[in-house]
Amino acid sequence: MASVTLEKLTKSYAGGHIKAVDQLTLDIADGEFLVLVGPSGCGKSTALRMIAGLEEISDGGVWIGDEFVNDSHPKDRDIAMVFQNYALYPHMSVFDNIAFPLQIAKLPRSEISKRVHEAARILELETYLKRRPGQLSGGQRQRVAMGRAIVRQPAVYLMDEPLSNLDAKLRVQMRAEIAELQQRLGTTTIYVTHDQVEAMTMGHRVALLKDGVLQQVDAPSDIYSKPRNMFIAAFIGAPTMNLYFTTIRGVSADGATMELGSNSIALPPFVLANHPGLSRYEDRRIVVGIRAEDLFDPATRTDLPATGRLRSSAELIEALGSDVLVHFGVDAEPAFVQSSDSLQEIKSGDKRGRAIARLGSRSKVRLGGPVEVAIDAEHLHFFDPETTEAIRT
Repeated sequence: MASVTLEKLTKSYAGGHIKAVDQLTLDIADGEFLVLVGPSGCGKSTALRMIAGLEEISDGGVWIGDEFVNDSHPKDRDIAMVFQNYALYPHMSVFDNIAFPLQIAKLPRSEISKRVHEAARILELETYLKRRPGQLSGGQRQRVAMGRAIVRQPAVYLMDEPLSNLDAKLRVQMRAEIAELQQRLGTTTIYVTHDQVEAMTMGHRVALLKDGVLQQVDAPSDIYSKPRNMFIAAFIGAPTMNLYFTTIRGVSADGATMELGSNSIALPPFVLANHPGLSRYEDRRIVVGIRAEDLFDPATRTDLPATGRLRSSAELIEALGSDVLVHFGVDAEPAFVQSSDSLQEIKSGDKRGRAIARLGSRSKVRLGGPVEVAIDAEHLHFFDPETTEAIRT
Protein backbone atom coordinates (compact mmCIF):
# COMPACT_ATOMS: atom_id res chain seq x y z
CA MET A 1 0.00 0.00 0.00
CA ALA A 2 1.10 3.59 -0.55
CA SER A 3 0.02 7.19 -0.53
CA VAL A 4 -0.45 9.13 -3.79
CA THR A 5 0.62 12.74 -4.22
CA LEU A 6 -0.35 14.96 -7.14
CA GLU A 7 1.45 18.29 -7.38
CA LYS A 8 0.17 20.83 -9.92
CA LEU A 9 -0.70 17.99 -12.28
CA THR A 10 -1.55 19.44 -15.70
CA LYS A 11 -2.61 18.08 -19.07
CA SER A 12 -2.58 20.53 -21.98
CA TYR A 13 -3.61 20.28 -25.60
CA ALA A 14 -3.35 22.59 -28.63
CA GLY A 15 0.03 23.97 -27.63
CA GLY A 16 -1.06 24.65 -24.07
CA HIS A 17 -4.18 26.62 -24.98
CA ILE A 18 -6.57 23.91 -23.78
CA LYS A 19 -6.10 22.39 -20.33
CA ALA A 20 -7.98 19.19 -19.59
CA VAL A 21 -6.46 19.16 -16.09
CA ASP A 22 -5.14 22.39 -14.61
CA GLN A 23 -2.62 22.25 -11.72
CA LEU A 24 -4.38 19.52 -9.77
CA THR A 25 -2.84 19.17 -6.31
CA LEU A 26 -4.00 16.35 -4.03
CA ASP A 27 -2.58 14.26 -1.19
CA ILE A 28 -4.24 10.84 -0.97
CA ALA A 29 -3.34 9.03 2.24
CA ASP A 30 -2.24 5.42 2.46
CA GLY A 31 -5.40 3.30 2.59
CA GLU A 32 -7.75 6.15 1.64
CA PHE A 33 -10.69 5.80 -0.75
CA LEU A 34 -10.78 9.05 -2.76
CA VAL A 35 -13.49 9.71 -5.35
CA LEU A 36 -12.89 12.07 -8.27
CA VAL A 37 -16.28 13.38 -9.41
CA GLY A 38 -17.56 15.99 -11.80
CA PRO A 39 -19.54 16.47 -15.01
CA SER A 40 -18.47 14.92 -18.31
CA GLY A 41 -15.33 16.53 -19.68
CA CYS A 42 -14.13 17.90 -16.34
CA GLY A 43 -10.79 16.06 -16.53
CA LYS A 44 -11.30 13.34 -13.92
CA SER A 45 -10.54 10.37 -16.20
CA THR A 46 -7.59 12.22 -17.73
CA ALA A 47 -6.17 12.77 -14.24
CA LEU A 48 -6.58 9.07 -13.45
CA ARG A 49 -4.87 8.06 -16.69
CA MET A 50 -1.92 10.34 -15.90
CA ILE A 51 -1.57 8.66 -12.50
CA ALA A 52 -1.65 5.28 -14.26
CA GLY A 53 0.91 6.32 -16.87
CA LEU A 54 -1.54 5.93 -19.74
CA GLU A 55 -1.59 9.66 -20.50
CA GLU A 56 1.46 11.87 -20.91
CA ILE A 57 1.85 14.54 -18.22
CA SER A 58 2.23 18.09 -19.53
CA ASP A 59 3.36 19.58 -16.23
CA GLY A 60 3.44 18.79 -12.53
CA GLY A 61 4.26 15.52 -10.82
CA VAL A 62 2.90 12.23 -9.50
CA TRP A 63 4.34 10.36 -6.52
CA ILE A 64 3.25 6.86 -5.48
CA GLY A 65 4.60 6.46 -2.00
CA ASP A 66 7.99 8.18 -2.04
CA GLU A 67 8.64 7.36 -5.68
CA PHE A 68 8.37 10.00 -8.41
CA VAL A 69 6.67 8.12 -11.26
CA ASN A 70 6.24 10.66 -14.08
CA ASP A 71 8.62 8.74 -16.33
CA SER A 72 7.83 5.24 -15.03
CA HIS A 73 6.13 2.70 -17.30
CA PRO A 74 2.57 1.78 -16.18
CA LYS A 75 3.68 -1.76 -15.29
CA ASP A 76 6.34 -0.34 -12.96
CA ARG A 77 3.97 1.87 -10.95
CA ASP A 78 2.55 -0.86 -8.70
CA ILE A 79 -1.03 0.03 -9.59
CA ALA A 80 -4.01 -1.99 -10.82
CA MET A 81 -6.73 -0.40 -12.94
CA VAL A 82 -10.39 -1.35 -13.30
CA PHE A 83 -12.03 -0.01 -16.45
CA GLN A 84 -15.57 0.89 -17.45
CA ASN A 85 -15.77 -1.83 -20.10
CA TYR A 86 -14.32 -4.67 -17.96
CA ALA A 87 -11.65 -5.46 -20.64
CA LEU A 88 -12.06 -9.23 -20.26
CA TYR A 89 -10.81 -11.77 -22.78
CA PRO A 90 -13.93 -13.53 -24.13
CA HIS A 91 -12.09 -16.74 -25.13
CA MET A 92 -10.58 -17.23 -21.65
CA SER A 93 -12.19 -18.72 -18.57
CA VAL A 94 -12.87 -16.64 -15.49
CA PHE A 95 -9.87 -18.31 -13.86
CA ASP A 96 -7.54 -17.37 -16.71
CA ASN A 97 -8.92 -13.81 -16.92
CA ILE A 98 -8.19 -13.25 -13.23
CA ALA A 99 -4.83 -15.03 -13.45
CA PHE A 100 -3.66 -13.20 -16.60
CA PRO A 101 -1.51 -10.47 -14.96
CA LEU A 102 0.13 -13.10 -12.74
CA GLN A 103 0.86 -15.33 -15.74
CA ILE A 104 2.46 -12.37 -17.52
CA ALA A 105 4.57 -11.78 -14.40
CA LYS A 106 5.57 -15.50 -14.58
CA LEU A 107 4.62 -16.30 -10.99
CA PRO A 108 4.69 -19.99 -9.99
CA ARG A 109 1.51 -21.91 -10.80
CA SER A 110 0.89 -22.68 -7.16
CA GLU A 111 1.04 -18.96 -6.24
CA ILE A 112 -1.24 -18.07 -9.16
CA SER A 113 -3.80 -20.66 -8.12
CA LYS A 114 -3.68 -19.53 -4.50
CA ARG A 115 -4.24 -15.85 -5.38
CA VAL A 116 -6.99 -16.54 -7.92
CA HIS A 117 -8.95 -18.76 -5.54
CA GLU A 118 -8.58 -16.23 -2.72
CA ALA A 119 -9.86 -13.41 -4.96
CA ALA A 120 -12.71 -15.66 -6.17
CA ARG A 121 -13.65 -16.40 -2.57
CA ILE A 122 -13.72 -12.71 -1.66
CA LEU A 123 -15.81 -11.86 -4.73
CA GLU A 124 -18.07 -14.94 -4.55
CA LEU A 125 -16.88 -16.23 -7.93
CA GLU A 126 -15.69 -19.67 -6.86
CA THR A 127 -18.43 -21.51 -8.76
CA TYR A 128 -17.82 -19.51 -11.96
CA LEU A 129 -14.08 -20.04 -12.47
CA LYS A 130 -14.55 -22.41 -15.43
CA ARG A 131 -17.06 -20.20 -17.23
CA ARG A 132 -16.30 -17.63 -19.90
CA PRO A 133 -17.29 -13.93 -19.66
CA GLY A 134 -20.14 -14.40 -22.16
CA GLN A 135 -21.82 -16.77 -19.70
CA LEU A 136 -21.84 -14.19 -16.89
CA SER A 137 -24.10 -11.29 -15.94
CA GLY A 138 -22.83 -7.72 -16.00
CA GLY A 139 -22.26 -7.70 -12.26
CA GLN A 140 -20.35 -10.99 -12.38
CA ARG A 141 -18.14 -9.68 -15.18
CA GLN A 142 -17.39 -6.61 -13.11
CA ARG A 143 -16.39 -8.88 -10.24
CA VAL A 144 -14.01 -10.72 -12.55
CA ALA A 145 -12.43 -7.39 -13.53
CA MET A 146 -12.10 -6.57 -9.83
CA GLY A 147 -10.57 -10.01 -9.21
CA ARG A 148 -7.92 -9.42 -11.86
CA ALA A 149 -6.96 -6.22 -10.03
CA ILE A 150 -7.02 -7.84 -6.57
CA VAL A 151 -4.66 -10.70 -7.42
CA ARG A 152 -1.91 -8.26 -8.33
CA GLN A 153 -1.88 -7.03 -4.71
CA PRO A 154 -0.94 -3.51 -5.86
CA ALA A 155 -0.14 -0.46 -3.79
CA VAL A 156 -2.98 1.52 -5.44
CA TYR A 157 -6.26 0.71 -7.19
CA LEU A 158 -7.41 3.06 -9.96
CA MET A 159 -11.07 2.67 -10.99
CA ASP A 160 -12.50 4.51 -14.00
CA GLU A 161 -16.33 4.53 -13.83
CA PRO A 162 -16.46 0.75 -13.30
CA LEU A 163 -20.23 0.66 -12.67
CA SER A 164 -21.49 2.85 -15.49
CA ASN A 165 -22.54 -0.10 -17.68
CA LEU A 166 -24.68 -1.73 -15.00
CA ASP A 167 -28.40 -1.25 -14.39
CA ALA A 168 -29.53 0.92 -11.48
CA LYS A 169 -30.26 -1.90 -9.02
CA LEU A 170 -26.97 -3.68 -9.72
CA ARG A 171 -25.03 -0.43 -9.37
CA VAL A 172 -26.40 0.03 -5.86
CA GLN A 173 -25.33 -3.50 -4.96
CA MET A 174 -21.89 -3.23 -6.57
CA ARG A 175 -20.99 0.13 -5.07
CA ALA A 176 -21.66 -1.30 -1.61
CA GLU A 177 -19.53 -4.33 -2.44
CA ILE A 178 -16.64 -2.22 -3.75
CA ALA A 179 -16.70 0.04 -0.67
CA GLU A 180 -16.76 -3.00 1.63
CA LEU A 181 -13.96 -4.66 -0.35
CA GLN A 182 -11.76 -1.55 -0.15
CA GLN A 183 -12.34 -1.33 3.59
CA ARG A 184 -11.40 -5.00 4.00
CA LEU A 185 -8.24 -4.80 1.85
CA GLY A 186 -7.22 -1.34 3.06
CA THR A 187 -5.64 -0.52 -0.31
CA THR A 188 -5.38 3.10 -1.46
CA THR A 189 -8.10 3.62 -4.07
CA ILE A 190 -8.82 6.45 -6.50
CA TYR A 191 -12.28 6.08 -8.04
CA VAL A 192 -13.62 8.16 -10.93
CA THR A 193 -17.35 8.71 -11.45
CA HIS A 194 -19.80 11.27 -12.79
CA ASP A 195 -22.45 9.87 -10.44
CA GLN A 196 -22.64 12.00 -7.30
CA VAL A 197 -24.51 9.27 -5.41
CA GLU A 198 -21.55 6.93 -5.91
CA ALA A 199 -19.21 9.69 -4.80
CA MET A 200 -21.15 10.52 -1.65
CA THR A 201 -21.72 6.92 -0.55
CA MET A 202 -18.34 5.36 -1.34
CA GLY A 203 -15.50 7.77 -0.72
CA HIS A 204 -13.70 8.73 2.48
CA ARG A 205 -13.19 12.03 0.68
CA VAL A 206 -14.63 13.51 -2.49
CA ALA A 207 -12.69 15.71 -4.92
CA LEU A 208 -14.94 17.69 -7.26
CA LEU A 209 -13.54 18.96 -10.57
CA LYS A 210 -14.89 21.47 -13.06
CA ASP A 211 -13.19 22.38 -16.32
CA GLY A 212 -10.04 20.64 -15.12
CA VAL A 213 -9.82 22.69 -11.93
CA LEU A 214 -10.25 21.26 -8.42
CA GLN A 215 -13.22 22.97 -6.78
CA GLN A 216 -13.25 21.29 -3.35
CA VAL A 217 -11.92 18.17 -1.68
CA ASP A 218 -13.64 17.18 1.54
CA ALA A 219 -15.51 14.49 3.41
CA PRO A 220 -18.83 13.71 1.68
CA SER A 221 -20.86 15.25 4.49
CA ASP A 222 -18.84 18.47 4.37
CA ILE A 223 -18.89 18.86 0.60
CA TYR A 224 -22.68 18.53 0.84
CA SER A 225 -23.31 20.78 3.84
CA LYS A 226 -20.50 23.30 3.26
CA PRO A 227 -20.10 23.79 -0.51
CA ARG A 228 -17.43 26.37 -1.29
CA ASN A 229 -19.16 27.81 -4.33
CA MET A 230 -22.37 27.76 -6.32
CA PHE A 231 -21.20 25.13 -8.78
CA ILE A 232 -20.56 22.64 -5.98
CA ALA A 233 -23.85 23.51 -4.30
CA ALA A 234 -25.78 22.90 -7.52
CA PHE A 235 -23.86 19.77 -8.59
CA ILE A 236 -23.89 17.89 -5.30
CA GLY A 237 -27.32 16.84 -4.10
CA ALA A 238 -30.38 15.39 -5.80
CA PRO A 239 -32.55 17.17 -6.60
CA THR A 240 -30.31 20.15 -7.25
CA MET A 241 -30.28 23.02 -4.76
CA ASN A 242 -32.89 25.76 -5.20
CA LEU A 243 -30.95 28.98 -5.96
CA TYR A 244 -32.43 32.51 -6.00
CA PHE A 245 -31.30 36.10 -5.97
CA THR A 246 -32.08 37.84 -2.70
CA THR A 247 -31.28 40.93 -0.66
CA ILE A 248 -30.53 41.02 3.06
CA ARG A 249 -32.03 44.00 4.90
CA GLY A 250 -32.05 45.38 8.42
CA VAL A 251 -29.09 43.50 9.91
CA SER A 252 -29.08 43.85 13.71
CA ALA A 253 -28.60 41.88 16.91
CA ASP A 254 -32.19 40.65 16.47
CA GLY A 255 -31.47 39.13 13.05
CA ALA A 256 -32.28 40.38 9.56
CA THR A 257 -34.82 40.15 6.75
CA MET A 258 -34.32 38.29 3.48
CA GLU A 259 -36.24 39.59 0.47
CA LEU A 260 -37.12 36.73 -1.86
CA GLY A 261 -39.20 38.21 -4.66
CA SER A 262 -42.36 39.43 -2.94
CA ASN A 263 -41.62 37.21 0.07
CA SER A 264 -40.11 38.80 3.16
CA ILE A 265 -38.37 36.13 5.25
CA ALA A 266 -37.21 36.85 8.80
CA LEU A 267 -33.73 35.51 9.56
CA PRO A 268 -33.11 34.69 13.24
CA PRO A 269 -29.85 35.87 14.91
CA PHE A 270 -28.28 32.40 14.61
CA VAL A 271 -28.27 32.74 10.79
CA LEU A 272 -26.00 35.78 11.08
CA ALA A 273 -23.90 33.99 13.67
CA ASN A 274 -23.44 31.06 11.29
CA HIS A 275 -22.66 33.42 8.39
CA PRO A 276 -20.90 36.45 9.92
CA GLY A 277 -19.86 37.60 6.44
CA LEU A 278 -23.50 38.38 5.61
CA SER A 279 -23.28 41.71 7.44
CA ARG A 280 -20.95 42.99 4.70
CA TYR A 281 -23.63 42.25 2.09
CA GLU A 282 -26.46 44.23 3.68
CA ASP A 283 -28.64 45.85 0.98
CA ARG A 284 -26.63 44.08 -1.74
CA ARG A 285 -27.92 41.50 -4.18
CA ILE A 286 -26.66 38.01 -3.32
CA VAL A 287 -27.73 34.41 -3.94
CA VAL A 288 -29.44 32.14 -1.41
CA GLY A 289 -29.46 28.36 -1.73
CA ILE A 290 -32.14 26.13 -0.20
CA ARG A 291 -31.98 22.35 -0.48
CA ALA A 292 -35.21 20.45 -1.14
CA GLU A 293 -35.12 18.78 2.29
CA ASP A 294 -34.87 22.21 3.96
CA LEU A 295 -38.30 23.15 2.65
CA PHE A 296 -40.76 21.32 4.87
CA ASP A 297 -44.43 21.07 5.76
CA PRO A 298 -44.78 23.12 8.97
CA ALA A 299 -47.86 21.12 9.94
CA THR A 300 -45.95 17.84 10.08
CA ARG A 301 -42.42 18.92 11.06
CA THR A 302 -42.96 20.96 14.22
CA ASP A 303 -39.52 19.87 15.49
CA LEU A 304 -37.73 22.10 12.94
CA PRO A 305 -37.21 25.85 13.30
CA ALA A 306 -39.29 27.44 10.55
CA THR A 307 -38.45 30.73 8.86
CA GLY A 308 -41.14 32.28 6.70
CA ARG A 309 -43.55 30.55 4.36
CA LEU A 310 -43.63 29.95 0.61
CA ARG A 311 -47.11 29.43 -0.80
CA SER A 312 -47.98 28.18 -4.26
CA SER A 313 -49.65 25.26 -6.06
CA ALA A 314 -48.14 21.89 -6.94
CA GLU A 315 -47.09 21.69 -10.59
CA LEU A 316 -45.49 18.24 -10.44
CA ILE A 317 -45.33 15.51 -7.81
CA GLU A 318 -42.75 12.70 -7.80
CA ALA A 319 -43.62 9.92 -5.37
CA LEU A 320 -40.41 8.15 -4.34
CA GLY A 321 -41.89 5.85 -1.72
CA SER A 322 -40.12 7.10 1.39
CA ASP A 323 -40.75 10.73 0.45
CA VAL A 324 -42.31 12.99 -2.17
CA LEU A 325 -40.71 15.63 -4.38
CA VAL A 326 -43.10 18.54 -4.91
CA HIS A 327 -42.37 21.02 -7.72
CA PHE A 328 -44.02 24.42 -7.51
CA GLY A 329 -43.65 27.97 -8.74
CA VAL A 330 -42.20 30.60 -6.40
CA ASP A 331 -42.11 34.37 -6.62
CA ALA A 332 -38.32 34.63 -6.57
CA GLU A 333 -35.73 35.30 -9.27
CA PRO A 334 -33.79 32.08 -9.96
CA ALA A 335 -30.02 32.05 -10.30
CA PHE A 336 -27.73 29.53 -11.97
CA VAL A 337 -24.10 29.24 -13.00
CA GLN A 338 -22.93 29.30 -16.58
CA SER A 339 -19.42 28.26 -17.56
CA SER A 340 -17.57 30.04 -20.33
CA ASP A 341 -13.83 29.54 -20.91
CA SER A 342 -13.53 28.23 -17.36
CA LEU A 343 -14.93 31.47 -15.92
CA GLN A 344 -18.03 31.29 -13.76
CA GLU A 345 -20.72 33.87 -14.22
CA ILE A 346 -24.05 34.18 -12.44
CA LYS A 347 -27.01 34.46 -14.76
CA SER A 348 -30.54 35.23 -13.77
CA GLY A 349 -33.55 33.42 -15.10
CA ASP A 350 -37.16 34.56 -15.21
CA LYS A 351 -38.49 36.74 -12.42
CA ARG A 352 -40.56 33.79 -11.25
CA GLY A 353 -38.67 30.65 -10.40
CA ARG A 354 -39.42 27.07 -9.53
CA ALA A 355 -38.73 25.20 -6.32
CA ILE A 356 -38.53 21.56 -5.30
CA ALA A 357 -39.43 20.48 -1.77
CA ARG A 358 -38.77 17.02 -0.36
CA LEU A 359 -41.76 16.19 1.84
CA GLY A 360 -42.67 13.09 3.82
CA SER A 361 -44.56 10.28 2.13
CA ARG A 362 -47.64 11.17 4.18
CA SER A 363 -47.83 14.64 2.69
CA LYS A 364 -51.36 15.62 1.68
CA VAL A 365 -50.19 17.83 -1.21
CA ARG A 366 -51.91 16.90 -4.45
CA LEU A 367 -51.18 17.85 -8.06
CA GLY A 368 -52.65 21.29 -8.74
CA GLY A 369 -53.47 21.73 -5.06
CA PRO A 370 -52.09 24.31 -2.63
CA VAL A 371 -48.52 24.06 -1.30
CA GLU A 372 -47.27 25.77 1.84
CA VAL A 373 -43.73 25.10 2.98
CA ALA A 374 -41.51 26.62 5.65
CA ILE A 375 -37.76 27.24 5.33
CA ASP A 376 -35.26 25.63 7.69
CA ALA A 377 -33.11 28.72 8.22
CA GLU A 378 -30.34 26.78 9.96
CA HIS A 379 -29.34 25.19 6.67
CA LEU A 380 -29.51 28.15 4.30
CA HIS A 381 -26.54 28.77 1.97
CA PHE A 382 -25.44 32.22 0.77
CA PHE A 383 -23.20 33.07 -2.20
CA ASP A 384 -21.48 36.12 -3.65
CA PRO A 385 -22.95 36.54 -7.17
CA GLU A 386 -19.69 37.96 -8.56
CA THR A 387 -17.25 35.33 -7.30
CA THR A 388 -19.85 32.54 -6.78
CA GLU A 389 -18.02 31.76 -3.52
CA ALA A 390 -19.93 30.87 -0.36
CA ILE A 391 -20.48 33.68 2.15
CA ARG A 392 -19.40 32.51 5.58
CA THR A 393 -16.76 34.40 7.54
